[in-house]
Amino acid sequence: MGAGKTKRMPRAVREQQMLDAGVRVFGQRGYMAASMDEIAELAGVSKPLVYLYLNSKDDLFTACIRREARALTGAVRAGVRPGLPADGQLWSGLRAFFTHTAQNPDAWRVLHLHARIHGERFAAEVAAMREEIVAFVTRLIAAAARDAHRDPRLPAGEVAGLAEALVGAAESLADWAGATEGVTAKQAAATLMNFAWAGLGDLMAGRPWSPPEDSEAESPAQQTAVQAAPAHAAPVQAG
Repeated sequence: MGAGKTKRMPRAVREQQMLDAGVRVFGQRGYMAASMDEIAELAGVSKPLVYLYLNSKDDLFTACIRREARALTGAVRAGVRPGLPADGQLWSGLRAFFTHTAQNPDAWRVLHLHARIHGERFAAEVAAMREEIVAFVTRLIAAAARDAHRDPRLPAGEVAGLAEALVGAAESLADWAGATEGVTAKQAAATLMNFAWAGLGDLMAGRPWSPPEDSEAESPAQQTAVQAAPAHAAPVQAG
């Protein structure tokens, strides 16, 4: 019966079923505990057919990561509404991000948890996705700064740092929202807007926060520690 179904179903459709099953099992069990037998059974195919289509467990996991990374970045890009003011664009992008991660919890666990801890090959796939999202947010913040000032005041390095901080906060908040009963995507996005936009809004309005003038001055204890350091101590070499 299984062989007959395979003949009637296009390869692309069957492969997506295998990826669906892979994301579910990898997301719930992790890479090491995931069984190819369970994935094949969930997909409604034989294990040899999974190997025929996707070669190995590593290749199946990589294919799952790539598909879900494309889906997440696509959702964020599609969610941002370019015609809105800066805060509206950020809000729409965050809602799209949290909606997607809430609707696809197994995929989010694959991307943000399991892929990062099971080898450089998998971590590199996720890093590429994250770089794309950070670059997108960087351009969004830079455009907002240009619109606000007409003559941008934010250095490129500062814009990049803000984007990294915002994406990192969104990732952590997605984990928290997924583990906290009753938190909706809208609530998660509003939480991050309340946390981030209060600062970004002032920054866009030309009111950046500045550290106290003496914040980098060495304390007496630090000065004493420096003076007490052995004169013969050799600098530490990078490994």
